[in-house]
Amino acid sequence: MKKYFKSAMFASLLVVALSFTSCQTEDPPIIETSEEETMTANSAAANLMTNMVSNDGSYDNIVDGASCFDIRFPYTVSVNGLDITINSKEDLHLIEEIFDALDEDDDILDIIFPITITMADYSEITVENLAELREHASKCIEGGSDDDIECIDVIYPVTFFTFDLELQQTGTVEVQSDKEMRRFFAGLDEEDIISLQFPVSFEFYNGEKVSVGSIEELRQTIERAKEACDEDDDDDHNDDDFTKERLDNLLAECPWLVKEVKRDNQYTSDQYENYLMTFNEDGSVVVKDREGNILNGEWNTRVSDYRVLLKLEFEFLVEFSLEWFVYEIDGDRIKLYAGDGDKIVLKTTCGEEPEICDAAFIEDTISTCRWAIASVGSEATFLEDLNIDFSNRNIHVYNANGEVEDEGNWSIDGEVLIFNDLSMALANYIGEWTVIECAPNRFKIKRGDEYLVIEKICE
Repeated sequence: MKKYFKSAMFASLLVVALSFTSCQTEDPPIIETSEEETMTANSAAANLMTNMVSNDGSYDNIVDGASCFDIRFPYTVSVNGLDITINSKEDLHLIEEIFDALDEDDDILDIIFPITITMADYSEITVENLAELREHASKCIEGGSDDDIECIDVIYPVTFFTFDLELQQTGTVEVQSDKEMRRFFAGLDEEDIISLQFPVSFEFYNGEKVSVGSIEELRQTIERAKEACDEDDDDDHNDDDFTKERLDNLLAECPWLVKEVKRDNQYTSDQYENYLMTFNEDGSVVVKDREGNILNGEWNTRVSDYRVLLKLEFEFLVEFSLEWFVYEIDGDRIKLYAGDGDKIVLKTTCGEEPEICDAAFIEDTISTCRWAIASVGSEATFLEDLNIDFSNRNIHVYNANGEVEDEGNWSIDGEVLIFNDLSMALANYIGEWTVIECAPNRFKIKRGDEYLVIEKICE
């Protein structure tokens, strides 16, 4: 009923204003317009524009945990005991890097007060301590449910026209920024009549640009953008925004090495490190373990609450079989998280040149540092306590106490290592071993059904 009354009143004003045109001769001309070309300051379109240009305080939530205000630069924070001066948005990434440096530490951030916070309407408030900051933060509406519309921006400049009740133009105002537009609306009375110089152009969060030619088109365009993107109104600093399509393409582009695994508060990285995962476009995923065994599974992705989730299903790789949300894509790594601290970190193999596993590479590599026996294809688990020095084509085998357990020598023929003259701990390993996998810090060698995996130890 209220909406109908306003429209009727506006129409009456329009008729009265137009009826005066025959009487006025020397006064400024009345702008002939229509209800579709103007709006009142408290109309739906005006409210949408006001919300669109509100100050977005979500970008620094890693510091203040509040989306309805931000902290004015510069200010200082202490991050895990290190003082950092924040001069720009870019400096906030320093905090994230410190937090991400260690996965098992407790991240502590302290703000050095006093600070100045800028509210949604661009007013500024000095905050003297943490209690005051928390009081302001408690008034914010988080999770993207606030009035602020962040998925669309107006392209400036924008020109407004103001009218009196007789629909005569009283002024022209050009605004150049969100702050100027917000203050323009704040200076209007609820029933003030305004219009814009069309066309007005907007840019969506994805870079799409659109121009509108009327108040109704403007309203529909902003309304359409309200729920179009994740406004990131939370203090989860690592949920870097990306699309399902980007993740799908990255996963299928190159194989991925497993670098870290944690399930049920236990790190099992040693067990799964350097497992190779190949994601195929048909939804299958093939995992090759360090011994060359193949494990087959399935994968798919979906979007839920603006987060991209990766579901992995294996019959035998149960620690990987879960629906993981993608926490971060950082350079050559993807971090997957689930539940209470479960995670997998994958590293891409894109851009890595495969090693040429020839005699020269094998000899140069195995002759440096010492080598630990990481795994064996037999029951001889005692070997895992040994490390070997292959320098100068000799073999010196040491136990955990640094004592010599065996001595011998070795030679090479193509991709075949030949162990000679061993008589104690490794006496049963004399003979020819074919190098079937090689890397700068790891070899897998095989003799018949037996195999050894040795990894470099450089002190």
